[in-house]
This record gives sequence, C-alpha cells and structure tokens, in this order.
Amino acid sequence: MPLHRLTKQEIHRAITRSPWTTSFRHLLPVSKILKDRLQVSSLENASKKVVPVKDRIKYWNIVPGDQIRLLGRRRGGRSDENEVLHEVVAVNKFRNRVYVRGMRHDVSPDAGQRKDKNYHYSRCQLFLGEHELPLKAGETERKVVPVFAQRIGTSHPVWNSFLRRWQWERFASKTVPVLPERRHEHILIPWPKSQPTIHADATPYDTPEEQVLKVTYKPPPFSPTLRGLQPRVPTETEYLRALYNSTYKNSAYKTFFAGTQPPVEQFLYKELSNPHSRAKKMKRWQEVHRAKRVLLNEYIEEEVKDLKGRTRGEARAEAAFRWRQRLEEDKKEGRKINWIKKGGEEKLARKIKMRKKKEEKQRSRLASLTLKEEPNQVIPKEL
Repeated sequence: MPLHRLTKQEIHRAITRSPWTTSFRHLLPVSKILKDRLQVSSLENASKKVVPVKDRIKYWNIVPGDQIRLLGRRRGGRSDENEVLHEVVAVNKFRNRVYVRGMRHDVSPDAGQRKDKNYHYSRCQLFLGEHELPLKAGETERKVVPVFAQRIGTSHPVWNSFLRRWQWERFASKTVPVLPERRHEHILIPWPKSQPTIHADATPYDTPEEQVLKVTYKPPPFSPTLRGLQPRVPTETEYLRALYNSTYKNSAYKTFFAGTQPPVEQFLYKELSNPHSRAKKMKRWQEVHRAKRVLLNEYIEEEVKDLKGRTRGEARAEAAFRWRQRLEEDKKEGRKINWIKKGGEEKLARKIKMRKKKEEKQRSRLASLTLKEEPNQVIPKEL
C-alpha cells in the first residue's frame, strides 16, 4: 500500500508538460468511490476517465518535446496525414493519451474555448530525423526520407537521487523505413532538451537591478534589548520638535522620532514568532525526552547504590518500574492541570450544585405528595 492514497486532484492534474518521470503514482488503482467523485466533478476540462491499472504505461518513451507522426488515417482524411509531423506538448499518464501542438478542437462552441487534441499512445511513432537511403536499381539520386521508430527499447531505469527522477536511455531497435547500413544497430534517441527561459526586455514599469540590490535596511539607533545602551527619554519640546520639524538637526532623537524609526516587529520578534513551528516543537520534544532520560538515570543510580541483595539487572529493572510509574503519575497530574485550566473545576462545581438542587426539588415533591382516597388502598402498618 502507498503511503498516501490517490486523490481526485492528482487525476485532475494528470496532464503534465514535464518529460521526466519522478514517481509511479499514475500506476495506483482508482477506487470506486474516487471514480464516482470524478464523474460529479465541477471542472469541465479536467481529466475524469482513467484506464485500468494493467493497461497503464510505466515507463513513458514519448514525452513532451518529441516529434511524432500519427498512425491510422481518419475516415475521409488526407492521404498524406501519416507523414505530417506533430510536436508533443503534454501527456496524460492516467489515460495513455498524448497531446499534440497545432491540432485543436472546440470544447465549448458558445464560449469559444479550444483544446489541444489528444491521441492514444499506441498511435504515435517517434521521429528519428531524415536519412539518405541507398540507391536502388535504376535510381541516380539518393532519396532523403523521414525515418520513424517502429520498435523502441530502453536501458535499465536508474533513480537519480540528485535530480529526484528516474532516468534511462531509449533507442530504436527497428525503424520505418529500414536503414540497411544500420539494420542491426540500436539507434540512440536523445531526450528533448528544455528550452531556456527568455526574459523580456525591461520596461519603465520594471524595477532596475541596482535598485533591487540596494541595501535599504538601517539598524535601529539603540539596542532592542535592555542589556544595551538605552537612549534618554526626550523632553516634550524635543519630542514635538523632532516629530513636526523634519529639518530639525540638533535633536539626537531625530532618527527615532522623525518618522524613520525601525519597525516595531523587530522588537517583538519573540512575541510574534510562531510558537508551534516545526523547529520549536522539535526542540520541546527533545527537551522532554532529555528530561525523561535524566530521570531514569537518577533512579538507576539510586537503586544501584544500595543493591540490598539484588543483582544489578534486578536493580535496574526496579528503577525502570519506578520510572514508568513516575511518568504515569506526571501524565495524570498534567491531565488534571489541563482540566483545571479549561475550567473543569467550575464546571464540576456547577454540576454538583445543579444535582443538589434537583434532589432537593424531588424531595420536596415527595414530601408534599398526597394521594386521593380510592378503593382497595392499604396503609402499611408501620405508618
């Protein structure tokens, strides 16, 4: 079983433009509940269909960036349709579908949306380039024809721990048309290279590089802690003069009271920091376990110091028993403290008061109870 189950969002985001295989989560089974949730999804363009697990492809050799041709001609299509090259822009590993560039169909005629067409993985043949074929009888010039991979082989996949992805080599073991000089040779098929990001030229709306690299932070004029030198409290005149007159240079408090004081957050970094951050939780957990270990060592030293006819192993076992009892008592005490902090005592007192009030009310009802005289009534002799 996988550590995390397959989610609806993963199937909706199954269309990827990355050529690399980073995991095999596309091979996980889709439960019946998840299939029902996919059918009622509100996303129109999201992927809802999935193929059975046994039919899904584990190692994809046709990835975004490759050039392919489509096998099989549509009814009424062109005769040269199989010779047209298409670029793969995305793949859907849950449906074994390949999306090609330039071929689109309308998704919603009213809204005017268009979507890339997709075809099954089995209809795609990788383009290996153009090669010259040897001369045949009666020919005077060599023909340059496009060559495609009819059968693809791969090397053993290897996990790249640095790039966090699976890597393998792909090669064509059979081509169409057949290359006589490379008939028994495995033709290596290089993986598509990612195109470098081209940044547009800077405009007046962009921040210049020298402004980005400029250091604008100014440390406070005094230490934020009480250990450092603290400034003298200004008089009322100095404070108002520095506050309302920005050109006042004789005041030593101009840097603090003239609107250029440092942000208050840096003086409250302890109060504003998250007490439940991962590092702080880990630190508290380590301190608790360190205290438990110290307490266990103290019990062991106390028991081993006076064996009283026991062996050292028995003394250590007795110390461990006392240590576990102490931890249980501390846990109970902690629960009680938390119960008190949450208002448990007041709640218990309120319950006791209500219970007493209810009992007194019931007792008064029984005391004032009178029965009508009816036939077949018997008064006990004790009364």
